[in-house]
Amino acid sequence: MKLIEEILEYSNIMSAVQRVKSNKGASGIDNMSVDEIDSYFNDNYETIVNNIKERKYQPLPVRRVYIPKSNGKLRPLGIPTVIDRVIQQAIAQILVPIYEPIFSDYSFGFRPERDCHKAMDKALEYINDGYDFIIDFDIKKYFDTVNHDKLISILREHVFDSDTLHLIRLFLKAGIMEDGLISPSEEGVPQGGPLSPVLSNIYLDKLDKELEARGLRFVRYADDFDIFVKSRKSAKRVKESIIWWLERKLFLEVSEEKTVITKPNGSEFLGFTYWKNKDNWRVTPLKSRRQRLEKKIKEITLRKKAIARPLGETFTKINQVVIGWINYYRIGDMKVFLKRDFGPWLRHKVRVIILKQWKKRPTIYKNLCKINRISKANIKEERIYSIANARQGLYRMAMIQDINYLISPKLLATSNKEKNRPGLVDPYLYYLSKLEV
Repeated sequence: MKLIEEILEYSNIMSAVQRVKSNKGASGIDNMSVDEIDSYFNDNYETIVNNIKERKYQPLPVRRVYIPKSNGKLRPLGIPTVIDRVIQQAIAQILVPIYEPIFSDYSFGFRPERDCHKAMDKALEYINDGYDFIIDFDIKKYFDTVNHDKLISILREHVFDSDTLHLIRLFLKAGIMEDGLISPSEEGVPQGGPLSPVLSNIYLDKLDKELEARGLRFVRYADDFDIFVKSRKSAKRVKESIIWWLERKLFLEVSEEKTVITKPNGSEFLGFTYWKNKDNWRVTPLKSRRQRLEKKIKEITLRKKAIARPLGETFTKINQVVIGWINYYRIGDMKVFLKRDFGPWLRHKVRVIILKQWKKRPTIYKNLCKINRISKANIKEERIYSIANARQGLYRMAMIQDINYLISPKLLATSNKEKNRPGLVDPYLYYLSKLEV
C-alpha cells in the first residue's frame, strides 16, 4: 500500500477527526468549528480523498494569531482550518511510527512517552557526571525559517511516495492570512497545526545525528537544545562549530547574543534552572516562572472583578492555574516557595475577597461567629466583634491571626456542593502529593 493510501484510509481519517475534536482549538479562516467536522467528513470523505489523490486538493492559508511569550514578546501561530487540521493529523499519525525508531534518544519534544521532565532528568544526569559547562543554544525564529526544499529532501530519505511529499509541500506553501491579507509561505513550518511538531523534529533530527556522531552530550526539546561539556575551552569550540554547522547545513540562524556558555545555576532551560545542595545539582522553577504564576493569580483575584462573581468560580479558576503550574514544575524543588511564600499569599488574597463579598461589618461579624461555632475554635464573640468592627481596611483585616485561624486553609479546602463551590487547592499539599506519584 502506498503511503498516501495509508494516510487516506477511512479509519485513519476518522481517528484524525476525533483527535482534532478532542484538541478543540480555534477556527481557521473559513470559520468552521471543530464541532462541524464529524458531519463534514461523513458527507465529503470520498470527495476529499479523490481530490488529494488527483492532486486537486488545495489547503487554505493559515490564520495568523499571536500569543504572549514569557519575555513579554509575542509568538506567532498559524491556525489552519479544521479540515486542513484533520488531513495534517492524518499525515502525522502515519509519519510518527516511521520516524520514532529513527529519532534520537536525546530528543524529548512532541514525542510519545517523552516530556520536559525526562529532558530535565537527562540534563541533571550530565551535570552531576561532571559535564557542568552548558551551551544554551537559541535558534532565531526556528519555526518561521525552516527551509522547505531542505525539509522535503530530508523527508525523501524515508518517505518514498511522491503524492505524500506533494501534499506536505502544499501545506508548507499554503500561505498566511493576517489582517485580511494573504502572504505566501516561502519558508517555515507555522506553529499551530498538528503536522508542524512532527516536521520540526524530522528537520532537527539531522542536528541530533550530527551531535551524536561527535560524541557530544546534549538534550533537545523541539528547537531548544543544550550541549554539556567539561570545560569552558571545549564549550567555546563546540559552540562555534555547531553554529557554523547549523547555518551551512540546515540554513538556520543562531542568535549569538542569546546562545551563551554558562554554569548550571545560570542556565535557563524549559522554564527551569539548577541549584546545588551538598550532594548534587537539582532543578527548580525559574524566578520569572514563579512571578508569572503570581501575576495570573493577581488577575483572577483582582478585587473589583472577583467580588462580582461567585466564589466557586474564583476557586475553580485559581485551582486550574495552580494545579497546571505545579504539574509542569513538580520535578523542581519548591517546598519553601509554596509553603512559606505562595500558599499563605494566595489564601490571604482569597480571604480579602471573602470579606469584601460579605460587605457590611455586621455580616462579617455574623459569618465569623458562625464559623467559630461550627469549627469549635472557641474564640470569644467579643473578640470577633472587635475584629469585625476594626477600622483598618480589608487587606489588613485579612492578616489578623484570628481571621486566618477561622478562615483556615482547611476551611478553604472544603468543598460546598450546595453552593457549587470546589475546595481551594493547597499548593504545598498538592505539590507533596505529586512527589509521591
